[in-house]
Amino acid sequence: MTPVCPFVKVARPDDASSKRSGENQCKHASEHESKAKNESVAPGVIEPKCPLGYDSHSFKIGPLSCVLCKALLFESSKCVPCSHKFCKACISRFKDCPLCGADIEKIESDEEIQQLVDRFIDGHARIKRSPASTDAGEEVSKNKPVIYEDVSLERGAFLVQQAMRAFRAQNVESAKSRLSLCAVDIREQLKEAGNKPELCSQLGAVLGMLGDCCRAMGDAGSAVSYFEESVEFLSQAPPEDMEIIHTLSVSLNKIGDLKYYDGDLQASRTYYLRSLDVRRNAMKSHCDSASLTLDVAVSLAKVADIDRGLGNKERAIAGFREGVNMLKSLKIDSSQVALEQRRQSVLEFLNSQITEKQPDQTN
Repeated sequence: MTPVCPFVKVARPDDASSKRSGENQCKHASEHESKAKNESVAPGVIEPKCPLGYDSHSFKIGPLSCVLCKALLFESSKCVPCSHKFCKACISRFKDCPLCGADIEKIESDEEIQQLVDRFIDGHARIKRSPASTDAGEEVSKNKPVIYEDVSLERGAFLVQQAMRAFRAQNVESAKSRLSLCAVDIREQLKEAGNKPELCSQLGAVLGMLGDCCRAMGDAGSAVSYFEESVEFLSQAPPEDMEIIHTLSVSLNKIGDLKYYDGDLQASRTYYLRSLDVRRNAMKSHCDSASLTLDVAVSLAKVADIDRGLGNKERAIAGFREGVNMLKSLKIDSSQVALEQRRQSVLEFLNSQITEKQPDQTN
């Protein structure tokens, strides 16, 4: 069975290091699948279309979207007296209507349009179609009934795209809601198709994004749970895929970060080491990857920082120095300006950690 969620390589909402935006990747994935469908459509077949008018090629949703976060309305609310509609979280930051400038006397929920949005989400890409005639040479008649084929493949990319728009606009509840729906879709597919690597990687990516949402909301416990489940599913995906390796190691590091902030240094070190191991193992077959080498150096710095906090200064200095030596020997193409800037930044940090912790030789 074809997976519902074609966005395994999508960037996380807070992953600023991604070379391409997650929104573009979702769009490209959807366009790729749509193109594949169109190429395989036989004569006499009506192309699938969303009954509510959603354009999967442009991700346009018109009046069902919030002009502030550019995503589907969530907890739809209208301004009084002008009646312009926005997401509740988006409009709550304003005293004047962003569209007309009228003073906002109060904000009321708009159940009618929210129900329409919810029906749109529930029905989106779950329509079906089939040839209007069993005879491929027969022309399609408008009077003949059309049964739509399952086109749910685009639903996952659509939900993630909406979630990322909302997340960037700090409408985190909206993002979490869309991602939760996407996770439910993939879990249903896993029940039917088994733990296929592609589905596992897709669910792992979505769970990681849900962890980002919970972390942004200050819910560290739920964030850790999502990241741990993300690690569980990503570990079942093909280990040679660089995007999966990156997402897996990032989830492990984020658990380490949360444990660190909670004061559990030993647990934090365990997760940082697991992330470091994932990246080291990946370097065995991707030794020429500059970005991966930088990731390893960052992991070394994280582990070394914990070692210092645990009182093992010698091991900490050794870790910082290993990272320095790795980055000094790293050759980056002159065209990769951002990558070189990152190398210089990480190298500067590592050197500062070694210098600051050395005893004063003048005394």
